Amino acid sequence: MTEITGSTPTTSVPSMPDWEKRFRAPRVGLPDWAEDAPDRSLFVSNATGTYELYAWDRATGRQRQATDRPNGTTDGTLSPDGAWIWWFSDTDGDEFGIWMRQPFEGGDDEPAVPGLAPSYPAGLAIGRHGTVVVGRSTDEDGATIHVARQGAAPVEIYRHRESAGVGDLSHDGTLIAIEHTEHGDAMHSALRVMLLAGTTVAELDDTKGGTKELGLEVLGFAPVHGDTRLLIGHQRRGRWEPMVWDVASGEETDLAVDLPGDVSAEWYPDGSALLIVHSFEARSELWRYDLASAELVRVETPAGSVSGATARPEGTVEYLWSSAALPSEVRSTTGAVVLDAPGMKAPGSVPVEDAWVEGPGGRIHALVQKPAGAGPFPTVFEIHGGPTWHDSDAFAAGPAAWVDHGYAVVRVNYRGSTGYGREWTDALKHRVGLIELEDIAAVREWAVASGFADPSRLVLAGGSWGGYLTLLGLGTQPEAWALGLAAVPVADYVTAYHDEMEALKAMDRTLLGGTPEEVPERFEASSPLTYVDAVRAPVYISAGVNDPRCPIRQVENYVDRLAARGAVHEVYRYDAGHGSLVVEERIKQVRLEIDFADRHLG
Repeated sequence: MTEITGSTPTTSVPSMPDWEKRFRAPRVGLPDWAEDAPDRSLFVSNATGTYELYAWDRATGRQRQATDRPNGTTDGTLSPDGAWIWWFSDTDGDEFGIWMRQPFEGGDDEPAVPGLAPSYPAGLAIGRHGTVVVGRSTDEDGATIHVARQGAAPVEIYRHRESAGVGDLSHDGTLIAIEHTEHGDAMHSALRVMLLAGTTVAELDDTKGGTKELGLEVLGFAPVHGDTRLLIGHQRRGRWEPMVWDVASGEETDLAVDLPGDVSAEWYPDGSALLIVHSFEARSELWRYDLASAELVRVETPAGSVSGATARPEGTVEYLWSSAALPSEVRSTTGAVVLDAPGMKAPGSVPVEDAWVEGPGGRIHALVQKPAGAGPFPTVFEIHGGPTWHDSDAFAAGPAAWVDHGYAVVRVNYRGSTGYGREWTDALKHRVGLIELEDIAAVREWAVASGFADPSRLVLAGGSWGGYLTLLGLGTQPEAWALGLAAVPVADYVTAYHDEMEALKAMDRTLLGGTPEEVPERFEASSPLTYVDAVRAPVYISAGVNDPRCPIRQVENYVDRLAARGAVHEVYRYDAGHGSLVVEERIKQVRLEIDFADRHLG
């Protein structure tokens, strides 16, 4: 077990309530490692009270904090030789900036690709011998991809108005795989493999003909010099699963992975096997798939959720694991804890209970946590963001804080969520927001009928897309909710569309079938602002003033309408983007939400 160096936060005092300890306890992410120097690793930790990048030399045990910014840093990677740490530099969380780099051993930061103007990131692939492929996105240019070679100016090899991004660079640095949505469907990418000069070598598009609305994703080139096999994800059988595509011969090799739910994969370092990540019904597990024998062998992990995993050159697997009851740990298949943080440990919480509820679009999976004692309890419906995401049996300090304060917590994997098949995810079209709220309503009725949820004290809450559904639900179901807590929400869909980052514009056009000018009735039906005058419950809203995903202007439009009619509401604005990487700021926001709920629910 290795411990990161650094001081323990001075706020670690015995009298601190458990819910605050869960946020303040130092934690670490899964270490990334350099392909050609596997003893050199990079990981994220909040050991200083802000999430930053840390370098770790496994050979010597030395660790050091690599980045130090007021609003934190989490987006970083290593060059294949381990000589450089690359990290993305934006301004106060606005996600608009440039790639920087610094020597692994420490030293000054410098622009990693001189000559490229700031943009939103759209993928990065660092090759050997100084070649780099950078994906960019701006409102003016759309998606662009540039190749930069050491000592030369970057060269643009791709441009399109629709979203696109860098997938991976082949081991020998000759081929680049990209994901693109030139067909106009931002939910389902097609693939293109190009030479670094921009010449197309191979294409794969499952959105055409009889396979309309099937997505593809790049999982990675084989880690072998000269190998043209590309591991990809596809949806041809109604779920995500891996396939090997030889881009030179065109051969597609199906994999005999007979597991329910979604399946992803990455290469073992010698290219002979795949590490399978299997997600099903809000939990995940690992398997090893031998490509020669097609043998599938379970990699033992505890029940819960694996948030990330990597196969090491020596054959072991390292993974980040947690459950709703137990905090995260970086573990190894050797049985050891790979990486640990100094200071206090996060207290555990209560386990989740699974609930399956019949809804208008099929069975809905919900996760429930309850405090001690007999109900009915005030109940928080904590709605996940995305929307193409899902809640899982993983440790989360936010829901645990509500349980500590006597609230039951219900999390709903509504239509649009991942992990339940392609049809469930793709059901989120045109009646955006209203579809998810139908599923949430079905689970709400079940929770009340079950006796644990107090019908007079139901809280609708969430962040990002969950914040959007909160505001939309308060307006379209005003009699159902006693309170609303919306963090970084979409509040005025039309203004949000015009102000948000370009990649999200493409997603909104896919979800709603066009722009606000082309399908105004759909934007109106799906916008919380349309129903703001029907809101009766007290509303608490928090928003980042630099947020490029749910921009502040459209939040202010909604707040102005609440204020104009004297509706009960409070607004908290903070100087960051789509959430905060500062622990004290996160604690402050949760404290404000709990205080607002306690005051208005009694």
